[in-house]
Amino acid sequence: MPGFFFPHNNMTELNGKDDCKLAEGKIHKKKQKAFGADLKNYLKCMVPHIESGMKTSNSRNVTLSAEEVIQWSQSLEKLLASQSGQGVFREFLKSEFSEENIEFWLACEDYKKSKSDHLHGKAERIYEEFVQSDAIKQINIDYQMREATAKRAQDPTHTSFDEAQKTVYILMERDSYPRFLKSKAYLNLLNQLQTNTSK
Repeated sequence: MPGFFFPHNNMTELNGKDDCKLAEGKIHKKKQKAFGADLKNYLKCMVPHIESGMKTSNSRNVTLSAEEVIQWSQSLEKLLASQSGQGVFREFLKSEFSEENIEFWLACEDYKKSKSDHLHGKAERIYEEFVQSDAIKQINIDYQMREATAKRAQDPTHTSFDEAQKTVYILMERDSYPRFLKSKAYLNLLNQLQTNTSK
């Protein structure tokens, strides 16, 4: 039915057999284990470089401190303003099978900074990847907003995705972000940084 979205769309389709549910359960458990390993590796990369700073992809030195990680708990805006915060939050969203939200939000941020002659190509890519009804990383917006966003993407301006981006931001802010702040990933990172600071 148009306008309905089921967030766990990466599970195998049900074909009426009982073993499908069993297979889905196994896939879900494997993905959770894989996520745990991915996040552990990600955090291991982050934490050893607290004092010395760490190189990011754009070769800036970034020092991750307990103060910065505490600031992430003040607002989603502060979390997303931090490169490290984006990375940790993205790993958390992967565990909930909703990383398309942050990926869409970041794509929109990049889109708004694009030169006018690049808007058409980027708008098409964002629409195909996140907005259209059969998109691989379909975001959770209602049918009316999906249609309105599709129209705006056909004649793109720097604000074509603003409404959808705001909706996804609110969804993350109200739903995923509070769970992130209570998650082991966030709390363990904070505890580790505070322990290192007090040494």
